[in-house]
Amino acid sequence: MITRTQPVDHELVEAAAQVARTRCRGDNHTMAAAGRGRDGRIVTAVNAYHFTGGPCAELVLIGTAAAQGVHELETIVAVGDRERGVVPPCGRCRQVLLDYFPDLKVIVGAGDRVRAVPIADLLPESYVWADHQLDAE
Repeated sequence: MITRTQPVDHELVEAAAQVARTRCRGDNHTMAAAGRGRDGRIVTAVNAYHFTGGPCAELVLIGTAAAQGVHELETIVAVGDRERGVVPPCGRCRQVLLDYFPDLKVIVGAGDRVRAVPIADLLPESYVWADHQLDAE
């Protein structure tokens, strides 16, 4: 895997951290995500934990962004509550993010090693959702 590092959007990291500090309470909401649209708007969301498997903050963010008219995301980050910092997306989220936004940058890492990488670098040799690609032909 070749990781091409991009500039880190620190404003985005802080937006997610602020939501994690102020909106994540208890065990139902433990992660916050922030995404920047191509138009520069920042959208935030939190996960919805449930024992049956609720959606991660990144997936809630996709719906929230669409509901607010942000249909193209450039960069995304997830931050854990209780000052856990940046948390990389799980495998399911990596696949969904790649399918929806193949040019997306994802902020990962901790401390002075935080960096932005293309989503494709986080999911090498990935499955391509063929139905989603029909418009590209």
